[in-house]
Parts: sequence; structure tokens; C-alpha cells
Amino acid sequence: MSARGGRQSMSELRYRRLLEHNQRLREDLARPRIRVSEASASLIRHCKTTRDHLVPSVWGPVGKNDDPYAPQSKGPTCCVVQ
Repeated sequence: MSARGGRQSMSELRYRRLLEHNQRLREDLARPRIRVSEASASLIRHCKTTRDHLVPSVWGPVGKNDDPYAPQSKGPTCCVVQ
């Protein structure tokens, strides 16, 4: 392979990489976006309306029926070996 052929393939490789990068940038530009103020308002609204059972200091004590993290007690919890 001559030096000129190697140089040409390197430039083709760079060109192909630039095209791929350009395509990724176009896809990123086409991604739907919202304003930071809208996103933060949505996050605040979610935090105020969604109970977090792991933060009882904010939401108060959680009943065992409502707590998804409490161990479920269904039926006998002991094991009998005969």
C-alpha cells in the first residue's frame, strides 16, 4: 500500500466519522425538550402528591397495610418439623 493510499483511507475514515457524529448531533437536536422551569415544577408536583413511605418525618407514620416495604404476614410464619 502506498503512502498516498493510506492517507486517502485515513481521510475517508475521518469523513465517515464526521458524518456519523453529524447524524448523532441531528438526532440530539430533534429530541423533544421542555424548559427547566416546567421540569422542576413537574418534579415538585410529583414529590408533593406521591407519598414516600421511606420518609415518615414528612408524611407521618405509615400503616402496615399501606406500607409496601413492611414484611407481609400471610398465614403462619413458623416452620414445624416432624
